[in-house]
Amino acid sequence: MFGLKDVIAALTGKTPDAPHLFTEAAIDSRQVIPGGLFIAIPGKRVDGHDFIPQAFARGALAALVQREVPGLTCNTLDLRPERPLPAVVPPPPLCLRVEDTVVALQTIARYWRRQLSVRVIGVTGSVGKSTTKEIVAEVLAQRYRTLKNPGNLNNEIGLPLSILRLTPGHERAVLEMGFYVPGEIAFLCEIARPVVGVVTNVGLVHAERAGSQEAIARGKAELVQALPPDGVAVLNYDDPWVRRMAEQTVARVLFYGLDPAADLWADEIVSLGLEGLKLRLHYQDETVHLRVPLLGRHSAHTVLRAAAVGLAEGLDWPEIVRGLRHSNTQLRMVTVRADSGALLIDDTYNASPQSMLAALNLLAELPGRRVAVLGDMLELGPYEAEGHRLVGLRAAEVADVLVTLGRLGAQIADSARQAGFPAEALHVCACHEEVVDFLRQELTAQDVVLIKGSNGLGMHRIVAALEKKA
Repeated sequence: MFGLKDVIAALTGKTPDAPHLFTEAAIDSRQVIPGGLFIAIPGKRVDGHDFIPQAFARGALAALVQREVPGLTCNTLDLRPERPLPAVVPPPPLCLRVEDTVVALQTIARYWRRQLSVRVIGVTGSVGKSTTKEIVAEVLAQRYRTLKNPGNLNNEIGLPLSILRLTPGHERAVLEMGFYVPGEIAFLCEIARPVVGVVTNVGLVHAERAGSQEAIARGKAELVQALPPDGVAVLNYDDPWVRRMAEQTVARVLFYGLDPAADLWADEIVSLGLEGLKLRLHYQDETVHLRVPLLGRHSAHTVLRAAAVGLAEGLDWPEIVRGLRHSNTQLRMVTVRADSGALLIDDTYNASPQSMLAALNLLAELPGRRVAVLGDMLELGPYEAEGHRLVGLRAAEVADVLVTLGRLGAQIADSARQAGFPAEALHVCACHEEVVDFLRQELTAQDVVLIKGSNGLGMHRIVAALEKKA
């Protein structure tokens, strides 16, 4: 774990005698644990400085602050440039004064990363980052002490927080890296220093901010550009945007995909519905048969990514297979029962055309009457109309009943209607309550229901309202 001495060294270049060690860093006072470092970040709606007393009450040793807090009882250590350090560091609780707490957090994480010999695996892409991160970590954990960033802590604040969880005992770290604007992944790589980079795909998520699919590809490519000559770029051969990234890295390239031209490829892919997936992997002169607890044929690419990283990091096939078989990671997709007995597939965390189509493909593989409850896909920018049209066409092929929510969800319904989907099986709803009321009257124990839409639409409330209570 990092200590007060590391914080001072990172921010001032000086190393006074400061024996205190931090258990971890947090930006939410409710998540502070005894011995922690609280970073007070001013936000648009909430200012972390207002919660420093709560952080100290929960046992924080110090708080990183960028302004005075009236009435706060603590010793202050000024770590701003050109401020002299005292001969003796005062005891906790401490307020560590800096110019900018976010910049200070990043600077501390950058410094701490450079004190460690851990190998970092960076993961980015439009769809599948979090699941890939989880399963890669599961595979690597078969041999190495491995850390992964929790949840979706994958941005300019979350990734530094994750790095500060590292200890000298960690051998591998699997860090998801999100992309919103050009240069963001390059900045995260400058902090994390990955030696292996995994790119899942280049889709249309965040096209509204990035501007185009080409701009998204340039942003994702920042990961492979940051890899060292002795690193490994794990690239999706089946995605032309990702395949072309091989030209932008000095690292060794390991292609994965469903095409035999890839270095690691899969065939004989059989979905077992909610029982998982069977497939066969090929690498050099080796063939491996697998059954894994992941849902849908699209999960074959997730298996390939994790296996590719395992191979890149020196694992043997028994270790890789054990990690894949033991993984129960299906982060975004949860199944629960409704009061009617219908099976609800809760995939409401987020949505893009690629993930929508993958979810519909899974629905097509399941027995029973298939009900698709689909909502808006946000942040698609110029691809908005086409993305919703394509989803509507696939929904018309898969679903027996189609329910849509939201203004853009109505575009899915229009596309399905134009493809010949029967009007009596199509229901366009304006609010969550309307969806819930319809499904409560409609669903039977023979139904399987996919519920999916962008996180901003709050479709998890539909699942919560329908889920059978214990």
